[in-house]
Amino acid sequence: MKLTAITSSISNITPIFRREFASYLGSPIAYIFAAVFLVATNWLFFQSFFLTDQAVMRQWFGLLPWVFLLLAPAITMRSWAEEKKSNTVEFLLTLPIRDFEVVLAKFLSSFAFLALVLAFSFTLPATIGWLGDIDTGVVVTGYLGALLLGSAYLSLGLLASSFTRNQIVAFLVSLSVMFVLFIMGSNQVLGFVSGPVAAVLQFLSTASHFDTLSRGVVDTRDVIYYLSFTGLSVYLNVQAISSRNWR
Repeated sequence: MKLTAITSSISNITPIFRREFASYLGSPIAYIFAAVFLVATNWLFFQSFFLTDQAVMRQWFGLLPWVFLLLAPAITMRSWAEEKKSNTVEFLLTLPIRDFEVVLAKFLSSFAFLALVLAFSFTLPATIGWLGDIDTGVVVTGYLGALLLGSAYLSLGLLASSFTRNQIVAFLVSLSVMFVLFIMGSNQVLGFVSGPVAAVLQFLSTASHFDTLSRGVVDTRDVIYYLSFTGLSVYLNVQAISSRNWR
């Protein structure tokens, strides 16, 4: 892609990104889920923190995949569904911008909001570091894993939202798919299968890749998995939006 084309795409994406991000900041539902995320994870974490007497955040990162199952669909459920319900999607898609630029702007704005919510949790490692000798490397890789896992879930949530005008349907569909992808690599599921099938299920599971990062190990296969997952979901989202031209 030429430099002028990249500059043009950035110019098109920026105003939509600002509009979408402002809508997140003005949404009471987003604030409620963000507050529940921070309070619930911190409360659950400190239930066991003083018992283990170790300055580690592994338990807190272990909670994130479960909490993200609710947080990510809550952030993305209104993105396309609300546009369709209010009939603003037609106006948005008739603007002189390309479909992938609109999809990318919506994805980046949801990702920026999730990153903002995660940033509010930085007080936790700061507190643990004040109480003891915390492993900074594990904290950094854990937050990297959280951002990668979040980007995969958000892209999937946006894809689900593009198929319906009902926010609740979008929430439930994305939650269901994320839950299946999350548990398919668990010991409970793998206990019923073996051989290549078990290996495939474990590789496709979103949880198994996050577990490695939360333990402080950066494996390029995990990073590539999440980036590929996000890229594929964004691509399918573009195709779903572009399908209006096929009718």
